[in-house]
Amino acid sequence: MFYIYEFIFLIFIIFSPIVFLLRIISGKEDPKRFLEKFCFYSNNRNIDKTVWLHGASIGEITSIIPIVEAFEKNNKIKKILLTSSTTSSAAVIKKYKFKKIIHVFFPIDTNYLTNKFIKYWKPQIALFVDSEIWPNMFKNLNKNKIPIILLNGRITKKSFFRWRKFPRFSKKVFSKISLAMPQNTETINYLKTLGVKNIKVTGNLKYFGNSKKIIDENLKRLFKNRLIFCAASTHDNEELFIGKIHKELKLKYSNLLTILIPRHINRSLSITKELENINLKIINKSSKKKISKNTDIYIVDTYGETSKFYSLSNITFLGGSIVPHGGQNPLEPARMGNFILHGPNIQNFKEIYIMLSKLNISSKVNNINNMKKNIIRKIKYTQPKKVRQKLNFMGKEILEKNLNEINKYF
Repeated sequence: MFYIYEFIFLIFIIFSPIVFLLRIISGKEDPKRFLEKFCFYSNNRNIDKTVWLHGASIGEITSIIPIVEAFEKNNKIKKILLTSSTTSSAAVIKKYKFKKIIHVFFPIDTNYLTNKFIKYWKPQIALFVDSEIWPNMFKNLNKNKIPIILLNGRITKKSFFRWRKFPRFSKKVFSKISLAMPQNTETINYLKTLGVKNIKVTGNLKYFGNSKKIIDENLKRLFKNRLIFCAASTHDNEELFIGKIHKELKLKYSNLLTILIPRHINRSLSITKELENINLKIINKSSKKKISKNTDIYIVDTYGETSKFYSLSNITFLGGSIVPHGGQNPLEPARMGNFILHGPNIQNFKEIYIMLSKLNISSKVNNINNMKKNIIRKIKYTQPKKVRQKLNFMGKEILEKNLNEINKYF
């Protein structure tokens, strides 16, 4: 099966010039750095002991920032190699002023390139975040006796059944994992079946994060006298849904301003056109234009600033949940004191949403009318102090458990 897997990636490499050209044109690849995916680096080879962490995109990278911060303070760790696969995640990493960090893009998962990557960077340990399972990389890390940790691991029902179609292959891949720390009960059962022997239940790292409101005085002045509703991590078709809701709510709240934070900011131009077509007045953050009384939607088309906007809002709709995407992580806006609204498709964060529902700080919406009623009911919501304290306590406890397990490998 490894030969078939390798063959598929070799076919991809043959057509990769066309694929990467199209991705560069669409803004999904960095024209100056895409060759890192073929193991061509401008960074000097690191001679110190290196800890390597890999997360695919913004969500995964953000979830491990507390781990990276702990590694920065750990004198045993000289260098931290951080890899990701998207330009958006690279932009977020840039915003942090870490001293030990080297960031490169994750290589294409062929036998040759993964070997080249390992020989170049010589990591002491490799930590993969969430659902990042790469057969050739795992095989070659194992061959070089480099421990593999699956951090905040997540296997969905869909991906589990996909792996189960190839039982011998999946067992060879998953048995290479030295330690798995799954984020939910479903994943624990799937990992056992797939062949992972060492599993520690340490909780979901996404519970840890900053709960102090980040008040940006410039934004506060910009939105003065406006009633704020926030819609974040939205996907295609959800922005139009939000736009229609805004029009309905504007009849009741003339000073309403909807802050829209799309999951992929490269879509901001098409979102703007879509919303202007239903006669809404739009301003994009990057334009630096002043907001007028007539501004309906403020689109945040910059990375790494969501907390600032959650701090200005009392209620947030989390996207990827009206469309069948599986939802997005609601914990950041919840920690900022927001009441969370979401659609029915939240299977990727099911346990988190169950917990938020028990705390009475989230609600499911199915249509425009239902959403409108919930926003009216919670637009001036104030989160109970005990809820924030509970979230903080859970986060600190989970982070400590994860670090205790990781530190055993140093």
